[in-house]
Amino acid sequence: MRMTQEEDLDQVVRHRIRSLRVARGWSLDALAARCYLSPSTLSRIETGHRRIALDQLVPLARALGTTIDALVERDDDDVVIRPEPQSTPGLTTWLLSRERDLNGLSVAKMRITAERPVEGPRVHPGREWFTVLSGTVRLHLDDRVVLVHAGQAAEFSTMLPHAILAHDGPVEILSIFDRDGQRAHLAGDARPTPPPA
Repeated sequence: MRMTQEEDLDQVVRHRIRSLRVARGWSLDALAARCYLSPSTLSRIETGHRRIALDQLVPLARALGTTIDALVERDDDDVVIRPEPQSTPGLTTWLLSRERDLNGLSVAKMRITAERPVEGPRVHPGREWFTVLSGTVRLHLDDRVVLVHAGQAAEFSTMLPHAILAHDGPVEILSIFDRDGQRAHLAGDARPTPPPA
């Protein structure tokens, strides 16, 4: 017999509460003390012998360092992301994360070739991180040029004028962008900031 949607959601919430508690290494007693429930009540909630009331969910979420939304959010059945390549001359990008994931961060794989137009370095708030999967990156960072080889990573403040180019052949990188980096590098509508005179 299929569970109702409400029962299914209830089970998901119970599983998340228990998983978060175990991940923190807390006993039932430890979590119960943090959310002002008795250990027996918490045990019955986790095992499904007691329904979860909203007035219990709020302190549970707070004690576990999460939100009610995160506890009750339905899991996507499809865990596989099928990225579609977005191409411009010299640059192909595969977005590897969903928009709502990673607290506003986006993960992208990028293939950069010599055909990428040379633009002025970009400047935007935040930090940027990438690792080189293959080839060598020529990273222009303010007035320096840094070569980053396969297997190496780079992290820098994006308030420094920066440009990521291929060096001696195509390069593939895996990059993590915050919201400002997404707007500058993934939106396609950002204009390069001219280098300082």
